[in-house]
Amino acid sequence: MTTNVNQSETKTRSQLRQERQQGEDHTQDTKSKSKTKVKARVRLIPIWLKLIIVAVLLVTSLLLGAIVGYGVIGNGDPSDALKKSTWQHIFDLVDKDTQ
Repeated sequence: MTTNVNQSETKTRSQLRQERQQGEDHTQDTKSKSKTKVKARVRLIPIWLKLIIVAVLLVTSLLLGAIVGYGVIGNGDPSDALKKSTWQHIFDLVDKDTQ
């Protein structure tokens, strides 16, 4: 059993349940009235734009990783990492090992 703050009246569990159900019934009535006015959610960034942003970030990170890996770690010229001839040479080395 629970008591009020001033402890003047005591309520049983069944009385509390009844009060809670009455309160839920009242909120359901107000919800059913407000269902006709449904707010549409406006997204700050649309999903298609999020996908484009993720794709651009992936490509950017790939290019930056190649530049840092080839230029800084590999002691080469960082601009060579973007040349087609460099990548052709790398693919030829990889392909040569498999044959």
